[in-house]
Amino acid sequence: MEMSFRWYGEDDPVKLEYIAQIPGMKGIVTAIYDVPVGETWPMDKINALKARIESVGLKISVIESVPVHEDIKLGLPSRDKYMENYKQTIRNLGSAGIPVICYNFMPVFDWTRSDLEFELPDGSTTLIYEEETVQRMNPRLGDLSLPGWDTSYGEGGLAGLLEQYEEVDEEKLWENLGYFIRGIMPAAVESEVKMAIHPDDPPWPIFGLPRIITNKENLDRFLDLYDSPYHGLTLCSGSLGCDPKNDYVEMVNYFGGVKNRIHFAHLRNVKITGEKSFWESGHLSEWGSLDFYEIVKAYVDYGFDGPFRPDHGRMIWGEKGRAGYGLYDRALGAVYINGLTEAVKKSSQK
Repeated sequence: MEMSFRWYGEDDPVKLEYIAQIPGMKGIVTAIYDVPVGETWPMDKINALKARIESVGLKISVIESVPVHEDIKLGLPSRDKYMENYKQTIRNLGSAGIPVICYNFMPVFDWTRSDLEFELPDGSTTLIYEEETVQRMNPRLGDLSLPGWDTSYGEGGLAGLLEQYEEVDEEKLWENLGYFIRGIMPAAVESEVKMAIHPDDPPWPIFGLPRIITNKENLDRFLDLYDSPYHGLTLCSGSLGCDPKNDYVEMVNYFGGVKNRIHFAHLRNVKITGEKSFWESGHLSEWGSLDFYEIVKAYVDYGFDGPFRPDHGRMIWGEKGRAGYGLYDRALGAVYINGLTEAVKKSSQK
């Protein structure tokens, strides 16, 4: 398992040099953030980003994400233009030696939470999702905006975009996803870039929009869209694990040990607090609803050698910064996972 860490570029409050000081750190998960969604990423920006990361002794393990334009998800005639740009971005990243691209196919909204600064009993703050709160929100009125969301639709354009999705149900979204996958994967195979879709977060419909990358059955259906080892998954314990019907350890064993299609792992713990409600806890098993020893053991036992990153962390020790992406708690999660990995490996040798 290759330890990596999410970094949002020079504007990130977490300095790249600090990330490099985390014991066992090998790679960076990042992206280019000043290219509009749908346009091709130019080689000069890719090479500059790569050189900056390599200057601290790390490498780019994963690009997360190359956003998918909404016209592709909607299946509009303009999608072919955006798909050509997407394929060229894949080729450019491949020529720079980038091994993995993480992306998602969530309509309109990326990961969604109802509160970014929920205070836990110990005084730390975390991301939380409460279904009742989300149900009362109306995104058309601008009641909710989160880091990572694509706002390229512009001011006042969200309502119109949501209206377009009224014609897109789950099966139509599957159809549009299949068109996209069959269109881009030849470029990914040619460029030797592993494409790793991220599950929907949370893994259920929100604001009347369909979500389809949500459970074992749907992940299996997704993999059947294209027969190639470059067509795979970002398996996220927090996204899938917040639905108690999902057995995350079983998914690791199946999609990793049987299918060998896990290209990237997001590892975080969640505390399920009710029906479709949870908060993001520290990584420690006893703090959340997921058994992190069993999760790490499953990855180690089948021989996962790809990149993982400690996913969203709490804000602790007075740190201020990008919600879910502070330094301290994610660093604690990284070394905790590394400790579990060493323990599993050594115990299996006895």
